Order: sequence, then C-alpha cells, then structure tokens
Amino acid sequence: MKVILSYDRSSKETEEDVMNPVVVRNVSIGEGMPKICVPIVGRTREEILMTANEILNTPADLAEWRADYFESVLEMQKVVALSAELREVLGDIPLLFTFRTKAEGGEKELNLRVYTMLNQMMIASGNIDLVDVEVFIGEKEVLAIIEAAHKYGVKVVGSNHDFAKTPDKDEIVRRLCYMQSVGVDIPKIAVMPQNKKDVLTLLSATEEMATEYADRPIVTMSMSEMGVVSRIAGATFGSAITFGALEKTSAPGQIRVEKLKDILENMN
Repeated sequence: MKVILSYDRSSKETEEDVMNPVVVRNVSIGEGMPKICVPIVGRTREEILMTANEILNTPADLAEWRADYFESVLEMQKVVALSAELREVLGDIPLLFTFRTKAEGGEKELNLRVYTMLNQMMIASGNIDLVDVEVFIGEKEVLAIIEAAHKYGVKVVGSNHDFAKTPDKDEIVRRLCYMQSVGVDIPKIAVMPQNKKDVLTLLSATEEMATEYADRPIVTMSMSEMGVVSRIAGATFGSAITFGALEKTSAPGQIRVEKLKDILENMN
C-alpha cells in the first residue's frame, strides 16, 4: 500500500472550529449520535434490491452499496441502472457507493483506470449521495474523483483500510490529516488490532484528530471482535459514522443494526 506522507496538520485555531457537519439529504453527519450505515453486499440484482428493502425496516441512517460484491460490477451500464433502482427503493436514505479493492479488503481486483471510470460514472449518474475513495490508491486519480464528486454535489468519504495491523497513533492521525488536506468531506480509517492496546491506540488517535485537527466529520474503527468497542464509542472519541449489519457483514466486528442502535441510544 502506498502511503503519502505530505499533509496539512494545522491545529484548530479556536474551540469553535469543531466539526462542520456534512449534511446529506436529511442526515447531518458529525452532529448528535454517530450515524449508522448498513452495507448492501448482495451478489445479484435481486439480492441487492432485497437488502435495500430490508434496510427500510431498520434504524439505519445511511446505506452503503458495496459494489465489489456485485457479480456484474464490470458492466458499468448495469451498475448505473441498478443504482437507479436502489435510489428509488431507499427514498430519502442517503446512498454511499463503494468499490472496495482487493488490496483494502474488497472482493475483486480492479485496475486503477477502471476504478476511476467506475467511480466517475457513478458520481455523474445522479443516483448516489456519497462516494468512497481509497485515498492512497493513486494521487492523480483520487484528486480527479474528488473534483468530479464536488462538481456533481456528491460527498466524498476518503478511506484507508489496514487489515494487517494497527499503525501507531501519529501515523493514523497523519493519514487522516492527509485525507482532509486533499479535500475529502469525511476522512475514514479502519485498522486491525493485534491486542487490546491497539484498540486504545485507534481510540486515542481518533480523539486527537477530532479535537486538534479535524474541521469535518471523521470515521474510525478498530476491526474484529476485539475492536467492537470502537464501533459503539464513536460519540465519545469523535467518530461520526458506525457500520451495522443485517445478516451479512462487510467487515469483521460489525454489530447487528438494531442492537447497535439500542447501544448508541443508551450511551447518549
């Protein structure tokens, strides 16, 4: 994984420079309780639409279409057509489009040119509200996707996933600051803990980023069962979105959406 070490790590000037919420449809991300995002991980059109309908009966705030699971994802017109159907089913629930590459824990390999084309086509479709961009996949391509997204009013979730380890606190903060400096709307990082101290490292980095540097919502998580606490303590440490599951999870350690909602409400 290529990690770019140049970044703007300017501290906030005043306490009033807290986070500016990102408002998508009727959802204000970065304000109040962490928002719950439920992934759609079906392989067929029928499975994907069935999951979208199931999300309507949950307390989900957002839906994420993990398009790397879709069996026809390389047929871009089918992807656009299915996104229009998802948009109709989900109504006012914001839709995040994500193609997670194999290098960052996804289901399929995709070369950088096709990855860029797919994301730009989805941005221009008018069917999605947010797009996930793997920020360290290629600087030129990432900047082009961010520019296209903002042209069409689509918010960008800049992401980085480390399934092997948890970097040290400074490195986590460095990556989040870099994402902010290139213009993503919501920086996001997910890391794999090897021990309980790694979970504390992630939470400490989240608190430092949110308190000292972030001027927009951030999203962080420690994966696996060991890191579950990071998915429910976002409001305390500064993470603005947490991911809950229906039957099938898209990452290790996800909690069922209804249970996650109950926990969050009892914590706030």
